[in-house]
Amino acid sequence: MSLSREQILKVDDIKQESVNIPQWGGEVWVKGFTGAERDAFEISIMEFREGKKPKMVLENMRAKLCALTICDENGKRIFTEADIPALGKKSAKALSIIFDKAQELNGLSDEDVEKLSKNSESAQ
Repeated sequence: MSLSREQILKVDDIKQESVNIPQWGGEVWVKGFTGAERDAFEISIMEFREGKKPKMVLENMRAKLCALTICDENGKRIFTEADIPALGKKSAKALSIIFDKAQELNGLSDEDVEKLSKNSESAQ
C-alpha cells in the first residue's frame, strides 16, 4: 500500500521512552529526533574552519546528545544547550544509559559516528 502525503504527515513517528537511571534514583524520558534535529546535532559536533577540512568535535558529545533528547512526558526538552557543561559533569554511567537509548531511538549507530568522522577527514 502506497502512503499518501497526508498519511505520512499525520503519522506521529517521533518515539519517546522512559528510562530508569539508578544513579539518579529515578526515570527520565528520552525522545527521538526529527530529521531536522538530527541534522542539527550532526552539524553541532563538527568544527568548520576556513581553508581547513571539517573535523569532529567529540568533547562532551554524550552530554550534548542527552541534553537534546531528555524530555518531559509530553516530549518537550527539559535542558537547553547552556546546560550541556553542567550535564557533562554528571555520572558517566548515567549519561551512557541515556546516550545508548538516544542512539537507539534515533538510529544513531557507532557506524554513523564513524561515517561522520570519515566524511570530515575527506571533505574539502
